[in-house]
Amino acid sequence: MGVLALQGDVREHLAALAECDVVARPVRRPTELAEVDALVLPGGESTTIDKLARAFDLREPVLDRIKQGMPAYGSCAGMILLADRIVDAVPGQQTFGGIDMTVRRNAFGRQVESFEEDLPFAGVDGEPVRAVFIRAPWVEEVAPQVEVLAKVEAGPAAGRIVAVRQGNLLATSFHPEITGDIRVHRLFVEMVRGVLA
Repeated sequence: MGVLALQGDVREHLAALAECDVVARPVRRPTELAEVDALVLPGGESTTIDKLARAFDLREPVLDRIKQGMPAYGSCAGMILLADRIVDAVPGQQTFGGIDMTVRRNAFGRQVESFEEDLPFAGVDGEPVRAVFIRAPWVEEVAPQVEVLAKVEAGPAAGRIVAVRQGNLLATSFHPEITGDIRVHRLFVEMVRGVLA
């Protein structure tokens, strides 16, 4: 398994995957991408990751692998990168796509408006998942084939979609990699094992 290591919280995802007993490696080049069977797209700055993916000749290879069915999980900026459509994109911003959804960048506001909430999360057993939202996107709309896994329950954003799955692709607008709760990563690992079985 790989973690796209161009920008963002790469180390935190590598650590969470290691806790799931998965050997994961940073991916910065097409040759490294070719050696992994699944990819995590970390939180960070979606426009920067997009620019660097093009600069490192990774954009097309990642796009092709996702189209071919490679499992991928995106958190925060990674969710934006997996969206087919973006609201409030910067001019020229591109995504890898794959999930038939529309995502709004920085939907919850600026850094100072970051917050945490416990969310019921479909497919994750036990207590609600502690969700940390940092300049996070939300999902404005999904196609019928996209499964909604979690929504914000309280406050002005109540009802907003913040976790989805479509086939081999998983996305959260929050950062489970920084909470110490590895259940979302475990869900992704189980998805990958299901594909490879």
